[in-house]
Amino acid sequence: MPEEAFRSLYRRLREQARDGADPGRGALGHLTPERVVAAATGVRSGRTVSLAAPIETTPGPDDPQPASHRMTAPAPGEADAPGLRFALDRFAMNVHGDADSHLDALCHVIFDGELYGGVPASSVTPDGAGALTSDLVRDGIVGRGVLLDVPRLRGVPWLEPGDQVTAADLVAAEDAQGVTVGPGDLLFVRVGHRRRRRSLGPWNAARERAGLHPEAMPFLAERRVAALGSDGNNDTAPSAVAEVPFPVHVLAVQAMGLHLMDYLDFEELVPVCEQLRRWHFLCMVAPLRLPAATGSPVNPIAVL
Repeated sequence: MPEEAFRSLYRRLREQARDGADPGRGALGHLTPERVVAAATGVRSGRTVSLAAPIETTPGPDDPQPASHRMTAPAPGEADAPGLRFALDRFAMNVHGDADSHLDALCHVIFDGELYGGVPASSVTPDGAGALTSDLVRDGIVGRGVLLDVPRLRGVPWLEPGDQVTAADLVAAEDAQGVTVGPGDLLFVRVGHRRRRRSLGPWNAARERAGLHPEAMPFLAERRVAALGSDGNNDTAPSAVAEVPFPVHVLAVQAMGLHLMDYLDFEELVPVCEQLRRWHFLCMVAPLRLPAATGSPVNPIAVL
């Protein structure tokens, strides 16, 4: 995709995003209380499924700086001593890596010196972000989740790295699964990244991965989607736009005000959806309360 075509699409989506979006919360403005109530009424079985992968603590080709987890108590030999003891531990991670499930706040993407809504990039300092942080979703994101399974549509277990999901794929997946993405929905797009990783082992996902093509983003704008998640990075690598490494991130986060969820895991959800013959569900996303952060580890829960 030529850079000028990308920038034309960027300008169009940025202008379109102003209609119905909340200047302070972005596309979450489409997720009204009435739509949350409607999503809750769709619960049938009460079954819950996590959409997050286990956090990685071992280095790999897609995770050179994995999360660290260490025990701080009890000290060696103390656990069996008489009296009260507490088991304590400490956890640290690189939120925006290529292995762990996480949410991107609206301050995560800087493009041409600006954040979403024209907020100056200077609001992000060494001490943290001063605007559009993950604290915007401190009350959670709750609404109707819709899973579109593109490998299932194409009759393959996963999309190969470098493959791209188009708007036509999303429409065809809707038709095949008997579901329609609508205003305020949390859209989840499966590319099969997790299944491929478990089957073939991890690889350098920073260089090669399946994802959405930038030209698929008008589909989300037209349907007024409130948030977007994938079992990959959402962006394809190599990039579809040579001059812009993460065009979907730029369009989604910075132009449209969409919170992104990267590297989720749908492998437990897919068979449940197939069994129940429904691809929509109540979804609850609860990021950590990190007032100045650009993102957060996340464990979305589907309730069917």
